[in-house]
Amino acid sequence: MTLTSHIIVLLAKMFSGFTVRWVDCQPDTCQRIYFANHTSHLDAVVLWSALPHEIRSLTRPVAAKDYWTGSWFKEHIARSFNALLIDRKEIKVHKSPIDIMIRQMGDLYSLIVFPEGSRSAGEEMSDFKSGLYYLGKKRPDLELVPVYIENLNRILPRGEVLPVPLLSCITIGAPIFLETGEPKADFLRRARQAVLQLKEV
Repeated sequence: MTLTSHIIVLLAKMFSGFTVRWVDCQPDTCQRIYFANHTSHLDAVVLWSALPHEIRSLTRPVAAKDYWTGSWFKEHIARSFNALLIDRKEIKVHKSPIDIMIRQMGDLYSLIVFPEGSRSAGEEMSDFKSGLYYLGKKRPDLELVPVYIENLNRILPRGEVLPVPLLSCITIGAPIFLETGEPKADFLRRARQAVLQLKEV
C-alpha cells in the first residue's frame, strides 16, 4: 500500500470513528461482492478502510467516475484506494458497467458496490438497481455480502465539503447468493432486506 493509502485509512478512522461488526460472517480473502447502503461520499472510503489489511488490498470500491475525477486531488485519492471508476453518463452496450466490473475483478479482486446507485437523501434506503442482480448472475460463485453503514450521512452531509468527526458503525452480515431461477425483482428485494436487517442487529 502507498503512503497515501495509509493516510486515507487513518483519516477515515479519525473522522468516522468506525466500529466494525461481523455478524454471521467472517473476514476472508475469498472473492466477494460487498453491497451496502449509500448515504455519503465517504461510504466507499470508510468501508474500504474498515476492512482488515489483507482483505482491503484485494478489494476495490466501485465509485462514480464523474465525482472522483472532478479534481486532481479526488482522482489521486481514488487511485490510492484502488477505486474502480464507472462512467454513469456514457454507458455503452459493448462496455456495460457490469462487464467492466467482472473484467476488472478477474479471479483476484472483491468489489464494494452500492446498489441504490446514487446517495439516499434521507434515512430511507432507496430501491436497489439491477446491477447487483447481474453481478450475481454472471458470477454465481461469489458471496454477496450485505453491509449496513450507520451515521456517515451525518459526518459528511449532502452539499458539505468538510467532514464533521462523529462515530459510525459498519455491520457486515451473512452472505447471500442469487438462487437458480430467482426473478430479478424478488432478488433485489431480498438483498435490500438483508441490508436493512443489519440495522436492527
